[in-house]
Amino acid sequence: MSLSTEVLVIGAGVLGLSTAAELLRRGHEVTVVDPGTVNASAVAAGMIAPAFETLADWRGSDGRLDRGDLLRAAGAQWSAFATAFDLPLHREGAEWRGADAETVCSQLRWLGFPAERTGDSVVTPADWRTEPVTALMRLRSLPGLTVLPGRIRSLAADGARWTAMQEDGSGLAAKAVVLATGAVSGLDLPPPVARLVAEVQPIRGQIAVTDRHLVDRAVRGPSGYIAPCASGAVIGATMEPDRTDLEPDLHRGETLVRACLAQIGVAESLPVTWRVGVRGATRDGLPMAGAAGPAGLHLALAPRRNGWLLAPLVARTVADGLEGRAAGLYAPALDPRRLA
Repeated sequence: MSLSTEVLVIGAGVLGLSTAAELLRRGHEVTVVDPGTVNASAVAAGMIAPAFETLADWRGSDGRLDRGDLLRAAGAQWSAFATAFDLPLHREGAEWRGADAETVCSQLRWLGFPAERTGDSVVTPADWRTEPVTALMRLRSLPGLTVLPGRIRSLAADGARWTAMQEDGSGLAAKAVVLATGAVSGLDLPPPVARLVAEVQPIRGQIAVTDRHLVDRAVRGPSGYIAPCASGAVIGATMEPDRTDLEPDLHRGETLVRACLAQIGVAESLPVTWRVGVRGATRDGLPMAGAAGPAGLHLALAPRRNGWLLAPLVARTVADGLEGRAAGLYAPALDPRRLA
C-alpha cells in the first residue's frame, strides 16, 4: 500500500519534530515517520544555553571562533516557539561553579552575555531550559500532525515527487522530504545526499537521572553539569565519538557523577538510572539545515550537543527553504552544502 503526503519528515527527534511543527503552523500537510527506537533528543538535559555554549565553543577553538551571534539568535526564538506549541520553558538562568569563576565571568561578559559572580559561582540569566521528554511528546501530539511508526530504507525522486520505501515494502509519496534521522540512518540515498550524510559523525552520550532534587537551575563546571528535571535531576554528560552502542558504561558514568556532585558539594553516592543515546555531529559542529541539492529534499541533521537550543532556528531555516523564501541571516552557516 502506498500513502501520500505533502511533506514527509523522516525522524522524530527534536529537529525533525520542530521542523514538522513549523511547517504545520504554516499550513502544510506533514507526516512524520520514525522507528520508535532510542531517541537521542530525550537523552538530554534540554538546556537552551547560548551563553555557556558560546563560551565552550570559543574556548574549544582557542579563541578563534565566536558563534555567539548565531547561538544568541537561536535562543531568542525559543520564547515564541514554546508559546506557539505549548512547550515547557524554564527561565531561571544557569550557573557555573569552579575555581575559574572569575575568568568565566569575564569571558562571558566579553562575549556579550550578562554574568554576575558570587564567590566561586557565576550566574547568567541568558541560559534557559526545557523538559525534553515532555516537549517531544507535545510536538508529536500536535493537532493535524500525522506520526507513523516505521523505518524508511530508501528515497528516490520521480519527477516532482519523492518516494520513500519502508522496510515492510510499503511506500510513502511526498512532494518534499525532510531528512532528520540522526547519526545513523541506514538509508539508500541519492549520491549527492549520501555524501553529505556520510559526513555525520556519531557521538554517544550518557547521562544519569536521579530522583533527588539537587539544584534549582542548571549548574555547570569543569567536570560536567547537573540540571533540574521533572523527576529530580539530570547529571551529565559523556561525549564519545564514533560509538553507537547503547550499553551504559558504568565505570565512566560513575566517575562523571562523582565529579559533578563534588562541584555542588555533595559527597555521598546517589542511586541513578542511566540513559544512553547517539547523536550526530558535523566537522564544524553546526547542524545541516536546508536544501540538500536534489529539488524537494532537505536536511535537519547533526546538531552535536545543541539540538534543543538550535531547534527553532533549524525549523525556520528548513521551512523557509522548502517554501522558497529568502534565506535567513544564519542559513549559510547551516547550509548542508557547505560540507560538500
